[in-house]
Amino acid sequence: MNDHDIEQLKHLSAPPPRPEAKARALAAARAAFDAAGQLDSTRLDDTGKSLKAAQGYAVAARHTHASPNTRRNWMRASHTYALAASVAALCIAAPAAFHLLRNEPGFSVSQSPTAKPVEQRNPASSEGATAPVTLKAKEAAEQTLRKVDVAELAARRQAAEPGRTSASTENSRRRDEKAIADEARPRIVGRAVPTPSVDYRLYAAPPVMTTPAAPRTAGVMRSEASRLGGHIALLPPPRPAEPVARANIDQGRDRFEAKETNPVKTVATDPVSTFSIDVDTASYSFVRRSLNLGYLPPKDAVRVEEMVNYFPYDYAKPDNAAEPFRANVQVFPSPWKAGNQLVHIGLEGYDIQSAERPRANLVLLVDVSGSMGPQDRLPLVKNAFRMLVDTLKPDDTISIVTYASGSDVRLQPTRIAEKAKILSAIDSLRAGGSTHGAAGITDAYKLAETSFDKAAVNRVILATDGDWNVGITNREELKGFVERKRQTGIYLSILGVGMGNHNDALMQTLAQNGNGAAAYIDTLNEARKVLVDEASSTLFPIARDVKIQLEFNPARVLQYRLIGYETRMLRREDFNNDKVDAGDVGSGHSVTAIFEITPVGAPKLADDLRYQPQPATAAASVEATGDKQAELGFLKLRYKLPKEEASRLATFAVGPDETRATIKEASSEARFSTAVAAFGQLLKGSPHVQDYTWDDVIALANGAKGEDPFGYRAEFVNLVRLAKSASATVAPR
Repeated sequence: MNDHDIEQLKHLSAPPPRPEAKARALAAARAAFDAAGQLDSTRLDDTGKSLKAAQGYAVAARHTHASPNTRRNWMRASHTYALAASVAALCIAAPAAFHLLRNEPGFSVSQSPTAKPVEQRNPASSEGATAPVTLKAKEAAEQTLRKVDVAELAARRQAAEPGRTSASTENSRRRDEKAIADEARPRIVGRAVPTPSVDYRLYAAPPVMTTPAAPRTAGVMRSEASRLGGHIALLPPPRPAEPVARANIDQGRDRFEAKETNPVKTVATDPVSTFSIDVDTASYSFVRRSLNLGYLPPKDAVRVEEMVNYFPYDYAKPDNAAEPFRANVQVFPSPWKAGNQLVHIGLEGYDIQSAERPRANLVLLVDVSGSMGPQDRLPLVKNAFRMLVDTLKPDDTISIVTYASGSDVRLQPTRIAEKAKILSAIDSLRAGGSTHGAAGITDAYKLAETSFDKAAVNRVILATDGDWNVGITNREELKGFVERKRQTGIYLSILGVGMGNHNDALMQTLAQNGNGAAAYIDTLNEARKVLVDEASSTLFPIARDVKIQLEFNPARVLQYRLIGYETRMLRREDFNNDKVDAGDVGSGHSVTAIFEITPVGAPKLADDLRYQPQPATAAASVEATGDKQAELGFLKLRYKLPKEEASRLATFAVGPDETRATIKEASSEARFSTAVAAFGQLLKGSPHVQDYTWDDVIALANGAKGEDPFGYRAEFVNLVRLAKSASATVAPR
């Protein structure tokens, strides 16, 4: 068995072996692990050192059996973990046991094709006398083990079904005996198993059995060894799969919407920037997963604003829900362009207390198509929803709709007070079939309408790994459907999982037009962050259709560019139009936007226009405005309270009080978010930060980590290091 065969085990679609075979393999792996730990490293020859290295495999084999979740996570494929663990245990654990047993009753192992039969000392004979283990003796040993296994199965069956007839018991006994006999036969999976290049012949060595438990360990391992006829192969450590090659395969089918980076604009001709806020975090999680797998993410997968807004920030908070935002504005020198400045806008949303928050009426719409089978998809979604249930109040309601080849209502609206019923429905979800997402979303909205509560938050939460290939698949049709349902007061949020089939463009469209947020769940910790730690901001809005408009003063600013928000840009006239949809902000959510500006007198990023007024002329036209001349710009916020249809307006002047002479004088929140913005631009290959390096990002972030109670900022620094390593071997794409 070579490295290719080991890798193939992770992806082989085969049923798991019988519980008895798994238990037998587990016993072998544990025994080898426990026994290998007793090896005296000071007395090992080269062969022994190789076997000592194999202890790492025994550790892995044992680790995979610690719990079902851990086991499946390690193997990555829900239907093959048991098969791979069994093969690993038999092929790896047994040689370590032979190493321990070579001074026990007469075992010796040779991988030579001409090796003599395994010999076993007869305990009753004089020391040194040996007798070959004959085929008859081997068959007798196997028959004894089969009888024990069959007897155990029969006892279990009789206990479970006391009314079974003797005839049916006998038939079952024969079937079980045949099945166990089949399991005992070695199998070659995938293709022929080559003889390893290392010869692991074991000869005389000092005894190592020193604990009372060792004889029992030897007995277990002797039984397992006899099943393989005394001929065993110790697998050398497999070479890690080439991360870049795997990345290319996985990324090929992921779909992201391509957007041009926001251009540099001249204040004299285009002084106003208008955009919708964005509190999605999917881009950061996807980038993190890509980097953890060893490769740079696709450029279109990087949305700088989502990366910046992934982190919680400690901005000044508003006092009441009637005025749900407080603007925190700082202006400081750009760390990547000398002479330029950054206008950093931080909005902190009002945090609804538990007693104030409305009731939740949630419909969980779960993709259970065949592609959701792997551990990082449906099993992860189920764990995420279990945690969500624990955060809700007894009066909140949950219902469940699934879709695959068709749609199915798995749970009618049920109060959280009946938690056991809800958890049972979640646990029962299984993957299989095609992807009829349109049918699922239609049924989910129907179910939300049947339990609609005007005083509650009515929301559909869609969890999926990719595209819809049955029913309505046109993005514009789906967008129109979601928009119409949004007007009824039912919102839509998205949880994306998996790689290789991820349709990010569709998920973003649905979330943005469904008055919800899009998150990407790559780990259980991320699920906890989104659905537990930030449950209020994820589920309970404090403001709808939030828009930002910043007008720059031509007497102070020559040019500007908005960093990120390419998918959220609005026309200037959209700002006052309450019919134009924009982003929603949840309870306690913070939102950050960063502009890079070129002040008057600094080197220009673009040439002046020939026929437009020059900055000096524009400055002279505002001399009579008094204090306005000192302002960099004027910030406007427009938003709707959750139960209102008319928008409200809040305004803030950006004046000298917000300006800092150096970046070190800016707050740690502003400096850290700037580091994240620089990181996102580097991943996208932006020409505006071409002289800025990964090390510069790390230094800036390390100096602004602050308390970091959840470790998000420390994790970010590690991701930058991973990106630096990946960029050294693969050019960004």
